Amino acid sequence: MSTTGHPLRIGLIGANIGTSLSPALHMREADEHGLVGYRYELIELAEDADPGAAMLAAVADGFDGFNITHPFKQSVMTVLDELSDEARALGAVNTVIVVDGKLFGHNTDHTGFGTALALGLPGAAKGRVTLVGAGGAGSAVAFALAHAGVAHLTIADVLVDRAADLVSRVSAAVPADIRAIGLDQVAPTIEAADGIVNATPIGMVGHPGLPIPTGRLRPSQWVADIIYRPIETELIWTARRSGCRVLDGGQMLVAQAAASFDLFTCRHADVARMRGHLDHLIDRLPAA
Repeated sequence: MSTTGHPLRIGLIGANIGTSLSPALHMREADEHGLVGYRYELIELAEDADPGAAMLAAVADGFDGFNITHPFKQSVMTVLDELSDEARALGAVNTVIVVDGKLFGHNTDHTGFGTALALGLPGAAKGRVTLVGAGGAGSAVAFALAHAGVAHLTIADVLVDRAADLVSRVSAAVPADIRAIGLDQVAPTIEAADGIVNATPIGMVGHPGLPIPTGRLRPSQWVADIIYRPIETELIWTARRSGCRVLDGGQMLVAQAAASFDLFTCRHADVARMRGHLDHLIDRLPAA
């Protein structure tokens, strides 16, 4: 949070974020709180860019805080001065606040997904869950699933070592049966799972397709996606047609955005109001 009393200037750092709804979502909530001059701007980078250098340049230009999105939630950590306990445990940051020139990293994805799961899929079975993706977002989702009481969690990633590292970190924090596999081993776990979560970029604008084989989805399963643009990814569309309960990425977006807004402003965001505004924004988008 800015301590200078000037209107807050927040940035979103990521690649391929030109269609992000976060600026409108944050600034609408700021208006509801009477925060005059609150600005939320996109800082779009190439996927191979240095997010730390971009962040430091933005701080010098007067930014008071940042949200971090794909693919920089881990690489940006090298320039931060301090980390919250959750960000350190997750090994990923999605929120940075600037206080007296120092950068403090937080992770609101963890609580964001936990809140989304509880509100969007109440009573969802948590015996066996397969999580696809062990990057920055996947780390947050894995911790959230473990804290939510998942008994047997399988984490699949194209990089098995990355999945194994995440298993080690989650297991050290939360007692649960967790294992790592490669994406080539994911099909049997999908068939056996109570729930499946996509935490990869596959399915978002610019990354079309399905992150998992969906031919054997059953109506008794639930499927969640953290992607919100489009709000109905191919995975969510396919799962719904298969009779599964589904959780779209808008739920997590709003929950983590509200928590970030709280950190930026020291005001309490209204999650239900923000979801209503997100739905309004989505309804106004041009047809694909």
